[in-house]
Amino acid sequence: MKAKHRKLAREQLDQTLNRFAPLRTVAVPGKGWVRAIRDAIGMTGEQLANRLNVNKQRVSRIEQDERLGNITLKTLRGVADALDCIFVYGFVPRGSLEQTVRNRAESVARKRMARSNQMMRLEKQELSEEEKEKAMKDMIRDIIEAMPKSLWDEE
Repeated sequence: MKAKHRKLAREQLDQTLNRFAPLRTVAVPGKGWVRAIRDAIGMTGEQLANRLNVNKQRVSRIEQDERLGNITLKTLRGVADALDCIFVYGFVPRGSLEQTVRNRAESVARKRMARSNQMMRLEKQELSEEEKEKAMKDMIRDIIEAMPKSLWDEE
């Protein structure tokens, strides 16, 4: 995918994902969603087991696996259906995808600038602070526009 297409894809995804921004502050109940919802609607473990066509011990295991983060999406879909819920799966960016790319580009640019500043310092050709700031902004813009495959390689 070309860099300009990636930018458009980020913008469109940011627009879609922005609707989920309020979910950033939603905490998972200590006993997990399955148990919390089951308790709230007054369904016993045995009743949920019957709806899932499993035994009561399997429901206990599902609830434990959820708390430990060892549950599959397939299992969660089935449990949600049995609880008359819709299973929702997704990622909610901490900020925006655009900001994630910008932050990474800035990190890469800082490392590149540090190397080049060191060489220029040794050659007595160091840039002024204003020139460094402009060069940094230009480098960040260039990295974002080019979106090199190496952007996410660890440096």
